Amino acid sequence: MNLLNTQKNQLIKALSHLSYSYQKIQKMDKIIDEQDDEQLETWESFSARFARVVDIFLSRYLRSYVLYHDPGFKGSLRDHINFGEKMGLIKEANWWLGLRELRNISAHEYNEHDLVQFYQRLFTECAQLLELSSVLEKMTPCD
Repeated sequence: MNLLNTQKNQLIKALSHLSYSYQKIQKMDKIIDEQDDEQLETWESFSARFARVVDIFLSRYLRSYVLYHDPGFKGSLRDHINFGEKMGLIKEANWWLGLRELRNISAHEYNEHDLVQFYQRLFTECAQLLELSSVLEKMTPCD
């Protein structure tokens, strides 16, 4: 249980950092291909924080949460996500799989057009991802 609480705290902190970056992005011009280096750095920070939240949630917290409730559970990441949906921790398994794909894409190089679309998709998905904070706050240590 201590590991699960530690990961929950890390996730809450990462969500707070993502929220900060998201608020900065909301105030910026969304025409990404016309931004200066400082603005692009802000978008890159936002992208990294988005990927970090997804990674911490799926690779650490969700796996630990599932194993806490079912120590014998074995399966792929998709299986863990589906189980998390079944347990009510997450709403839509396919949405989380899509976020995992976005997180994986963030590690690759892009042409300018792809980068603009990538950042716009992150921006679009971020509000829903940040809702994870309220889900975590409602959970008791025994959840």
